[in-house]
Parts: sequence; structure tokens; C-alpha cells
Amino acid sequence: MIDPRTLRALLRAVIAGLCVAASVPPWGWWPLAFLGIAMWDRLLRNAKPRARIVRSIVFAAAWFTPSMLWMVDLTAPGYLIAIVVFGLYVGVAGLAVPGRSSSSWVRWLALPAAFTLAEAARCTFPFGGVPLATTAMGQASAPLGQIARVFCAIGVTFAVAVVGVALSALWERRHILGTATLIGILALWFVAIIAPSGHEIGTINAAVVQGGGPQGTRASETNPRDVLLRHVEATSLVTTPVDLVVWPENVVEVEGPIATNPEDAVLSALAKKLDTTLVVGITEGIDSSKFANASIVYLPDGSSGERYDKVHRVPFGEYVPLRSFLERIAGTNSGLSSRDAVAGTQPAVLHTPAGTLAVAISWEIFFTNRARDGVLHGGQILLNPTNGSSYWLTQVQTQQVASSQLRAIETGRWVLQAAPTGLSAIVTPTGDVVQRTSISEQAVLQQDVALRSGDTIATVIGPLPIVWLSIILVALAWWFATNRFTTLRSKLRPRHSM
Repeated sequence: MIDPRTLRALLRAVIAGLCVAASVPPWGWWPLAFLGIAMWDRLLRNAKPRARIVRSIVFAAAWFTPSMLWMVDLTAPGYLIAIVVFGLYVGVAGLAVPGRSSSSWVRWLALPAAFTLAEAARCTFPFGGVPLATTAMGQASAPLGQIARVFCAIGVTFAVAVVGVALSALWERRHILGTATLIGILALWFVAIIAPSGHEIGTINAAVVQGGGPQGTRASETNPRDVLLRHVEATSLVTTPVDLVVWPENVVEVEGPIATNPEDAVLSALAKKLDTTLVVGITEGIDSSKFANASIVYLPDGSSGERYDKVHRVPFGEYVPLRSFLERIAGTNSGLSSRDAVAGTQPAVLHTPAGTLAVAISWEIFFTNRARDGVLHGGQILLNPTNGSSYWLTQVQTQQVASSQLRAIETGRWVLQAAPTGLSAIVTPTGDVVQRTSISEQAVLQQDVALRSGDTIATVIGPLPIVWLSIILVALAWWFATNRFTTLRSKLRPRHSM
């Protein structure tokens, strides 16, 4: 029989995890993230190693089970595996926080760092990472989201955890320490607000096209010609003159190069009719096992411009990791995609008459370094053509808008997010969503947006400084916890003769 105290601790871990889950989109009750972290810290206080890891895993399971529920429709086994893997990351983070023999301040030194490392790990491994339902997303529309301008989204995660331990310190009536910590975060926020964010070098009129259609449909269930025609129809709603028109990811599907298919003439004529730069998401079948996923430019005179092929592919969506192994186990009729996307190798940027466009196709917008790559190569505005039409619920779509907000803040660029059935959005460099579509509607978002130059601090330094700081803080906490600091201090203390 489980001890009642253990049951109460596990129940508190569930509540803590649900608080963090409620802070991320689509719910977005961002203050609850601080409460969830504070409760997690209280659970680790005076806990043995086994209790720390179990409580942390339960905390993580309660966080990810509701906030990643969309995966059930995509892959139920993958959903369960993701919860287990992410739970283990947070479990290791809980174990990395010094426990019973440590002073509270040592635990508070380690906890934000360990939590940040767990988030950084799941955004990196396995298969390139799965940065969904992150604490940073929950702060994209909140004050702390602005910290991304200095320390990237991972710095926002660190700040959330610091606020959580400050609340825990106040609970322990360590008022000076808790208040000083909150003042420190407030100071960091102020620095982020006044930090460099680039400068305007021009203005263009841009239109984001959403063709509309039913949500929850897969490519195999849809006629590619219907998707193309819906977007041609929606583009008729664009008001001219317009400098840039952005279509979503893979709304044009062809076999072989686009130039050899009739769809090329349709797109060329459309760009020429509007006298605009048209950026279109196209998939090209290469052979029976490979395809390309690219954003391709059509110039105002109807000719073809540059293309960007997606670099960071979706595991099990655009390629199958360990394919030969999985097919041996599940067989060739396992439901796995028969084709893998060929990863691009070029910088994430398109040079066009409308300006130099940084591009993060769909999944890439969740990763700091993909948008950063485009801006470091001269991107003056950031495009996010995407396709979330096959997803159940609106969790992925709302979390993607939050990611676009974070990328806008990090880079100091306007972001244009284009989706075939929603959500499409226009985001300012401060992360404000000024226009957004609804699910399934046919719509055009159009307005003047600024081309911008200059780098933010986050663009220059990237996410690694916060990762290294977190590693150092965890190491320092354990050094203090093992009394080496106390021993050193006693050796340095002057001795008085009698």
C-alpha cells in the first residue's frame, strides 16, 4: 500500500504539471507556469533521490499529457513514447537538483538551470528535437517573452524557472532573497525591452493567402488540384498594388521539377497578373523514395526566382528515422511514409525584388537557429509557410503562432505565417499578432510591413550561452552541496593565536 504522504506528493506533482500545461497555448494562462515551477521546487525540497526523480516524472507527465494530446490522432504510440521520453528528461533534471542535505539556496541555484537543460535537451534530441508545449511558448504574449530578444527562447525558459523559485523562496519566508530575485528578473526584462532590435530600412505591402478547406485532412485524402485552385481563388481577394504574396507550405504538389508541370504556368501567370513577388510552397516528387519540400519564388514578370529547400525535416512526417529497422519489425505495410524529404543545404534566405526574405518552412519555425540562419544571411523579414491541415485540435497551430512570436522577438523581424487551413498570422518584431485567421476559413491577410536590418543580441549570440550558464550553475550547486565550499572557507579563515 502506498504511503498517504507519497500519494499527496504525487497529487501535488500532477497539479504542478497541469499548471505548466495550462500556461502554454492554446490555453495560454501564462502566470500558472510560475506556480507550477514553484510547486515542483517544493516537491524536491528534502526529497530523497528516488522521490525527486519520480515526482519530477509525474510532474512532466501531467504537463505533456494534455498539452500534446494532438499526437494521439497522428500516432498514438508516438504520443506515449514522447510523454515517456520527455518525462525522463524532467526526471533527470529533478535528480540533478541537490536534495536533502542541501540548503534551500543551493537547490534554487540548480533548479532553473536543470529545468532549462531538460528543455534544451528535448528541443535537440532525439531526431533533432521536439520543441512543442514549451514554457517559452506560454510567455510569447507575456512580459517575459521579450527576454527572447537577448537570450533567445531558452532564456525565457530560464527566466520562468527563476520566477518559480523566487515564489518558492517567498513561501519559505525568505523574503529578501525572493524579492531580490524578482527584482533581478524585472531588471532583465527592462534590459530586453531597450536592447537592440534592428531598424527599419523600408516598407512593403504584403499579403498572406489562406485557401481554406476542412481541417483534419491528410494529403492522401485530398486532390492536390483542389488545394491549388482554392489558393488561386483566395488570391483573387488580394488588393493591388502588392509587393509580396505568400502562399503556404506544399499547397502545390507535382511529380518531377515544377518547371515541367502545368502548375508552373498557373503560378507564373498569377505573379505576372498581380505584378508581384509570389512565394509558393511546392513539393516535387523526385523518385519513388524521395521528394523535395521547397518555397519557390515567382517574379513580377512571371519568371522563376530563387528557391529554398527545407533543411530541418519532421521525423516520421517528412522522413522516417531508422527506416530499415522499423520496416523489418512492422513490415512494408506499416503505414510509414514511403518517401523521405531530401534535406536542403542552402542558407534559409530568398533574394527577391520585394526584399531579402528569411524563410523557416513549417516545423523549422519551432527552432531558434533556423530563423537565426536566415537573418544572419541578410533576411529583412521572416516567412513561415506551413501546413497544419492534417492536425487534430488547434494545439499545434496555436503553439506555432506562439513560436512565430518568439522568432519575431528573437530576430527583430516581422513574421508572415501562411497556412492552407489555419492558422495564418502577421506578427510584429515585438511579438504582437496584428492579424490572424480562423481555422478552415478562406482569407487574405494584407498590410504594410517593414523590411528591417540590424541584429538583436539573441541573433548574435544564439541559445548556447544560456545552456552553458545552466551547466555551470548545476555544477556549482553540487560543489556547494558536497560541502567543498564550506571546507575551502574553513581553510581560508584566519587562525588566531591564544
